[in-house]
Amino acid sequence: MFSRSSTFGRCAAILAVAALMPVTVADAASRDKRFFESVAGSWKGPGEIVAGKYKGTKFTCNLIGLPAEGKETGLKLDGTCRVGMFSQPMSAVISQAGGSYKGQFLDGADGKGLDIVSGQVTGNRAVMGINRAKLNGAMVARLEEGDAMNITISVKVEDRMIPVIGLKLNRQATAMAEND
Repeated sequence: MFSRSSTFGRCAAILAVAALMPVTVADAASRDKRFFESVAGSWKGPGEIVAGKYKGTKFTCNLIGLPAEGKETGLKLDGTCRVGMFSQPMSAVISQAGGSYKGQFLDGADGKGLDIVSGQVTGNRAVMGINRAKLNGAMVARLEEGDAMNITISVKVEDRMIPVIGLKLNRQATAMAEND
């Protein structure tokens, strides 16, 4: 049998860990919020379709990201991507839902876009699960040195993730900074 002092010690250790857990969850939410705030702003850069029917198609995107308002965690993205003379509106909404993320690209899977069905932020990288009908995949956004961001969109084919779109964005100076 356990002695009374060892039982007390175990209970104290369990209570200490339990007391720290909400702080850990709060810290994770705070880190996620800082990530989305750090990727807010104006971004521009080239991309390429690297697999599938349109492989080799190059495009350029101009995007503006706004962090979620108030205590919410996430991002709203608006802008355009251009192929030659043709321009396509681009939008996304990502919001925290419990310990994960939800949202949509364009008008979501019910329209011509994709649903964001899961997500996780770790350090300078966000990984979002994406879905449209039978298509499952992931969007990985990695912030580099604060002024560059690489985005890869991959789809699941059988048991492998195949990259299909790559995008390299650079942060653009704001109009206020340009006037200084």
